[in-house]
Amino acid sequence: MITQSSASSEKPRSSFRSLFPSLSDYRELPRSWRSDLLAGLTVGIVALPLALGFGISSGAGAEAGLITAIIAGIIAAVFGGSHVQVSGPTGAMVVVLAPIVAQHGVGAVALVSLMAGIMVVAMGVLRLGRAVSVIPWPVIEGFTLGIAATIFLQQVPSVTSGDDGQELSTNVVVAAWQSITSLDPGYLLWALVAVAIVAVCMVVSPRIHHALPGSLIGIILVTVLALLLPTPLQPIGEIPNSLPAPTLPMIDFDLVGELLLPAFTVALLAAIESLLSARVASSMADVGGYEPDRELVGQGLASVGAGFFGGMPATGAIARTAVNVRSGARTRFASIVHALVLLVIISAVSGPVSMIPLAALAGVLMVTAVRMVNTDAMMSILRSTRSDALAFVITAFITVAFDLIVAVVIGVVIASIVVLRSISRRSDVTREPLPGVPVEGDERIALLRLDGPLFFAAADRMLDSVVGIDEVSVVILRMSQLELVDATGAHSLTEIVQGLERRGITVLIKGVKPAHRDLFRSVGVLRSLRHHKHLFDDLPHAIEHARDHIRRERAGQQ
Repeated sequence: MITQSSASSEKPRSSFRSLFPSLSDYRELPRSWRSDLLAGLTVGIVALPLALGFGISSGAGAEAGLITAIIAGIIAAVFGGSHVQVSGPTGAMVVVLAPIVAQHGVGAVALVSLMAGIMVVAMGVLRLGRAVSVIPWPVIEGFTLGIAATIFLQQVPSVTSGDDGQELSTNVVVAAWQSITSLDPGYLLWALVAVAIVAVCMVVSPRIHHALPGSLIGIILVTVLALLLPTPLQPIGEIPNSLPAPTLPMIDFDLVGELLLPAFTVALLAAIESLLSARVASSMADVGGYEPDRELVGQGLASVGAGFFGGMPATGAIARTAVNVRSGARTRFASIVHALVLLVIISAVSGPVSMIPLAALAGVLMVTAVRMVNTDAMMSILRSTRSDALAFVITAFITVAFDLIVAVVIGVVIASIVVLRSISRRSDVTREPLPGVPVEGDERIALLRLDGPLFFAAADRMLDSVVGIDEVSVVILRMSQLELVDATGAHSLTEIVQGLERRGITVLIKGVKPAHRDLFRSVGVLRSLRHHKHLFDDLPHAIEHARDHIRRERAGQQ
């Protein structure tokens, strides 16, 4: 027989163990290893140009993108909460890292990765997996649209003149305009040809066969063209043919303070994107559900690991995860194989990879950015409520016009305002007729039903509705329909009672829920009543007391 104390101690241990790997993660592997192996090979080939492109666009370099895809890809696959999630550098990370690199240098990226990773692990340990995933859909789509536009604009300098962006503004809109006004016509022509070749390959290849890696085919064609013809296209440049040794990023406490908000933004984005990707993957095929808290722990550890190797923050990648599922992945082995494929590629063919033109990678990212935009979802949001459409538009605009750090803060504020406004609208005060046969003097009794939540966002409106009542001697406040009540709401209720009593109106309270009693007692709602007998559990007794009060009042007047 298990005692209560031993049972309660066993539950936290079991819950804590659920955040870490177990042999059950691979129970399908004996039956699915062939399909997992094929899926991993496919995703590894698809991930190569994206890892290179996102690393370069962030300012951290192609090497950082590859390191992140390899190290974070393996760690997240083993420790994450999804069986088929593929992790690595993503567009969201590019958008938030670019201004960090511009302001603090490339050396800050590894430190941000370490800080953000620790934050994401903490979110998982604190069981915030479900909470992080409830950010409103319009805000998420607004981020996505803004990120897509930013990624697209970031490629403009690579297409117009091969500029690496170091002499341009940190704002992508301004930088794109600066590069257009100083474009090199000769370079632009060759770059547009490269982008067009890559775009055509990415669009046409899946129609021929879903397993054809269109981006890689396009990159190979452009690279061969650049080697055979005297083009001005700028190549990636030298990349290492092996992983660097792990080292602890240099920790400057002044820099840590400056990077605290950006790191939190990175952590929040990594959590949101990873959980969204895992949720999408679990709905695409019968690969089992996902554990959100474990997913956060795994993604956090992945960013920490990438930081030790000089990489960038990682997150679950929706596009690569979708390719993984569609290619037949069933277990984590496929994601591990994807990372190992990338390791083999850089070990064996780092020389040819270094000759890939930047314009070809720009083409891959431009097409990727366009594919990120879900026009059906965008139109659905714009046709929905005004508040949701406003949240979507403002979030997207701020993401592009300023940066993602500001957009995250404002997006969360907008989402909070929308939610609070929606909840506060459920708060209402309704005057009801007294039940049963009317008696003389009932017109001097007001029966008011308080509905919905009574909290800070709705307290003033409810206060005005009740205090403004006139030409009555008794007010009965029905509390049984009240939902959420916070300290501000309880304080407003105290002011309602005190305000009515000062005007000579007797207040009776009926139906206080047990969950609200302690709050009402501590804030002073019950003390504000004229008499402790003015608190009732049922309506008939409250009405009888009110009528008694009216009879005594009339007798006194006579």
